[in-house]
Amino acid sequence: MDTITLGDVTVTRVREYYGPVDLTPEAFVPDSPAQAWDTHRSWLVPDFLDADTRIVNTAIQTWVLRSEGRTILVDTGVGNHKDRPYAPVWNRLDTDFLGNLARAGVRPEDVDIVINTHLHVDHVGWNTYLDGRTWVPTFPNATYLMAKADFDYWNPANEIRTLLGRGNQNVFEDSVAPVHEAGLTRLWEGSHRIDRNLCLDLAPGHTPGSSVLRLESGSDRALFVGDLMHSPIQIVEPDANSCFCEDPAEARATRHRLLGSAADGNALVFPAHLGGHGAAEVVREGGRFAVKGWAPFAKYAAYTESA
Repeated sequence: MDTITLGDVTVTRVREYYGPVDLTPEAFVPDSPAQAWDTHRSWLVPDFLDADTRIVNTAIQTWVLRSEGRTILVDTGVGNHKDRPYAPVWNRLDTDFLGNLARAGVRPEDVDIVINTHLHVDHVGWNTYLDGRTWVPTFPNATYLMAKADFDYWNPANEIRTLLGRGNQNVFEDSVAPVHEAGLTRLWEGSHRIDRNLCLDLAPGHTPGSSVLRLESGSDRALFVGDLMHSPIQIVEPDANSCFCEDPAEARATRHRLLGSAADGNALVFPAHLGGHGAAEVVREGGRFAVKGWAPFAKYAAYTESA
C-alpha cells in the first residue's frame, strides 16, 4: 500500500531512490554509540543497514498530501541531470521519479503547493527540470514554500560559511533561484498555516530554516520532520546527530522536543529518508524513545540501481 488516510488527508509515498549512500553508521551518524547499531540490528537490517557492507541504506522520496482539494508535495528529492561534483551519489541522476509521480495520479501541473522542509541537495532537486539548457520550474502552477532562514542561509550571494559547504554546490542556482525568479516562492517565517489540517513550523538545527509540517485532522496526528532524523537509530538515540547538521546542539534539542511531542500526542513521524515502512509511531522510554510500530506503507523492494 502506497497511500494511507489520516483524518481528511491522504498521504502517498513516491520514491525517487532507495539504496546505499556510501556511508557507514560511524560516518553518517557519528554521535551514535557503535553498540546501538548492534543492539538494534534485528530491525535495522536490511531496510536501514546492509548487513554485509555495513553501509547505511536510505530512501529519497516525496510525500504527496491531498488536503482540502489541493495536492501538496513534501520535499522534491535530488532531481535529474544535476551537477553535484561534491555529492557523487547524487551526481547527474536519471530516475523515473516523474513517472512514479504520474503512477500516483499526479501530473506536474496538478501540484498546488511544494514544501521544501529545508534546502539541502536531496530535498529540492525536482523543484526544476532541464529544458534545453535552462532550469525551469517542474510544477508551474505551484507555490513553493521555503523558510526564509534557509533561503538566506544557502543563497551564495550572502557568502555564509556552511558546514555542508561544497556538498550543496550548485543547488541554490539550479533548484531554488529558478522558481524564485519565476515568482513561485513564498518565503515564510515563524510558522505558516496551509489549511485547517496542515501547518508549517520552524524546527532549526539541521539547518537554520529546517521545518516540520504538522498534520492534525480529526483524531489523527502526524509530523513530517524532514531531516530531524536520517535513520531510526536517532529515535532510540535522540542525542545522535547526522554528519550534516549545521548546529549540532540545536539539532539535538529540536529532535528531543519533536519526538516528545509525537510520543505525547500519538503522532506518526514521517522522516524524509526512511526505507522500510517509511514512518513510525514512537513512545517515551526513559529519557529516550522507542519505536512502537510502523506505518502501514508497503516496504520498498530490495535495492536496484535502476529503481
